[in-house]
Amino acid sequence: MTSDAWRRWRSTVDLDEYEARFAGVDAHGEADLVASLGPATVLDAGCGTGRVAIELARRGIDVVGVDADPEMLERARRRRPDLPWVLADLATLALDRRFDVVLMAGNILPFAEPASRAAIVATCAGNLAPDGLVVVGAGLQPGWPTVAELDGWAAAGGLALRSRYGGWDGAPFSGAGYALSLYAAA
Repeated sequence: MTSDAWRRWRSTVDLDEYEARFAGVDAHGEADLVASLGPATVLDAGCGTGRVAIELARRGIDVVGVDADPEMLERARRRRPDLPWVLADLATLALDRRFDVVLMAGNILPFAEPASRAAIVATCAGNLAPDGLVVVGAGLQPGWPTVAELDGWAAAGGLALRSRYGGWDGAPFSGAGYALSLYAAA
């Protein structure tokens, strides 16, 4: 479930401007990292307008996009109507399949209701294939979830930290700014 912070952010965002932000030189850093993991299947949890899911599909990966924002999801559908796009709350998502990678690429947990964050991580873990990875990227801003909180939710969901980086380019994690965390089944 999205939070009041999400609703405030979303009410101020023009989706054309939002999508234009990602048209730069490194527009596919998330897809580059995910593709380097060698998955056949990816669940893009919190896919927004579909930027990462569409790029992964272009690279031959079987991808499903899920988001709770119908307007963002409609943009994804218009861009790639052949891909599966699911309107759902990540805390209660129930799909009849498992994925090699479950991806939460863009500040999904900070914009989720605080009470549902642990359930979102557990649901993502529940959609993971054996030997799969849950990949979570998020800024580390004051008032947003910490890596310690994320690690706790992951452990409660049956996951263990495999790697942590400071960004999608694989930079070392500094403890501030941004955290990219990769979890495997414990």
